Amino acid sequence: MVDTDLALDHFRLEDTRITRRYFGKFARITRHLGQVAATMHAEGRLSKPDIAALTGYLVGLNHTFTALAHKYHFAGRASHAGQLTIDRVESGFPVYQELLEMANDALQARSHLAGMPTADDLKTQMVRQIVGDLSIPTKLQFALSQRLYYEELAKGGQFWARNDPQAVFLSDRDKRRHFLVHWAVYDSQVNLPTLYLMDVEDSGRVGLPKDDRRWPLVQSHLTAQSLGGLKLMTIATGFDADFDDLHPVRLRRFHVGPMYSSAYTQQTGPLREVLDVAQSPEGDDWALAWTEEDLQAERVETVKSGWFGSVERQIFARDPFDATAQDRGLSRMDRSIIMPARPYQALAERRPAGFDDVRKFVVGGDGRVRGYR
Repeated sequence: MVDTDLALDHFRLEDTRITRRYFGKFARITRHLGQVAATMHAEGRLSKPDIAALTGYLVGLNHTFTALAHKYHFAGRASHAGQLTIDRVESGFPVYQELLEMANDALQARSHLAGMPTADDLKTQMVRQIVGDLSIPTKLQFALSQRLYYEELAKGGQFWARNDPQAVFLSDRDKRRHFLVHWAVYDSQVNLPTLYLMDVEDSGRVGLPKDDRRWPLVQSHLTAQSLGGLKLMTIATGFDADFDDLHPVRLRRFHVGPMYSSAYTQQTGPLREVLDVAQSPEGDDWALAWTEEDLQAERVETVKSGWFGSVERQIFARDPFDATAQDRGLSRMDRSIIMPARPYQALAERRPAGFDDVRKFVVGGDGRVRGYR
């Protein structure tokens, strides 16, 4: 089933049936993530610009899994088909290297397509082989899967290992422009998609995304700081110090995952036990964590800059009810989990320690997502 010659936490799926089930599971999960974001918007936890930014990345994540599903559709059946490598211990997602290879393939997608038969030509050849030779056209099927893979990449819109910052204008008040700056990365340390939203006040003369001097520096700065191991406080204060006319009033980080599954992952802890007890049917034996870290400015201080100048510096709030907030460098943290109804019933019955404050989003049999505490 899997190749254990890789690093202990990385496994290669070698069986066609298992690989297809894996992608089928993630197709359902990524589809539900959009509903979770919509529920948060309805509750007032996310604004329309927040939703637009997050949904764009979630849709891109779905496109990424669609492309990889085509690439590995015949893993284990066709020679040179390759096998998907996943992080089975930390995340349940494909390893970082898979996204790097996909990005390289995307750069060459159109040249590959130009040198391949069309999908209709390949299907015609398949019919001829089946009827004429009475044999299964495995090589042609594999060629078609690769054709579909490159077609998907040529469409674009995938979630990449690095998704550069974008700025969305929000308002113009108090002689300052307000922007939502958002970006995302695939964290190479834990193999998880990580999304960032930063509310910025701009007191510069030219609006940030139109400023040929500041905007490239901002993009470079933020992508360099997009490491899961860095505290939000470190990222925000560093940005505040480096750009005197940009004022980060709020910074949020969303961790999508880990994904827990009885069939594919080997994490330990309460969620693993819940899935084992639930004994859910194929397709419903999963749970996905969703964590939001939030850092908000509570006031502004004016400090000296040079001999005669002064600049503003943000003072960020910490949760007074959370003794560890200062160590974590954030104002608050909200943890959520998304799961089908059967695992949720097992979770509600067992009530493991540490889950009382975790928001539960439950996927019903009708496909609708409902939120519970």
